[in-house]
Amino acid sequence: MQSLLMQADQLSANTSQLVTSGPLMVMPCTDVQQAEKAMNLACSRASAHGLMVAVHDTQRIGFVAVVNQVFRLSQSPFLGYLAQDAFAGRDWLSLALGALSRPSGSLLGFNDGKWHGQLASFGLASRSWAQTVYGGDLFFPGYRSHFADVELTLIARHQGAYVYEPDSVLMEVDWGKDQAKVASSDRQLFLQRIRQGLGQRVNDPALLGLFQ
Repeated sequence: MQSLLMQADQLSANTSQLVTSGPLMVMPCTDVQQAEKAMNLACSRASAHGLMVAVHDTQRIGFVAVVNQVFRLSQSPFLGYLAQDAFAGRDWLSLALGALSRPSGSLLGFNDGKWHGQLASFGLASRSWAQTVYGGDLFFPGYRSHFADVELTLIARHQGAYVYEPDSVLMEVDWGKDQAKVASSDRQLFLQRIRQGLGQRVNDPALLGLFQ
């Protein structure tokens, strides 16, 4: 797997570098040194062809906006997302692609060590499927940092398009995660969209109640 580090404000001028016949993984980052360490390990353990792009978010536009920008500007059959604190297990990408080859597999949740397969906090999506959800974006663009992955997962689960491979490990190594708070504006937006069935895409009360 190849790797690339880019500045967020340079993406539109370098779209030719965002093309791969394999999966494209996006890693928004604010700490370049940490991102490069995580990216180098992940690429060495991928056991599959693809491209990982660490995007330095110098203007702090947020995780969701960076991923959506790469989604719009890139060309690849699959697009995934992970954070700069991800620790990759061996063969993580090849195992993920195997799981996505299952019938109706369109969004994969990696084993992140937190959600027991219930949520694609780090995920890999079929581009053809993702384009049917929001059109030009991977995530609903109203979010900044939180709950966009939750909404996308719930939609995929409602459609029977979600798959999980416990041996495909991208674990989040964040020592303060359990004490950290999510952005209140993102939470409020999520609760508002839950009441609307996530844009009338999900009508299962059990799914809509999972992450409130």
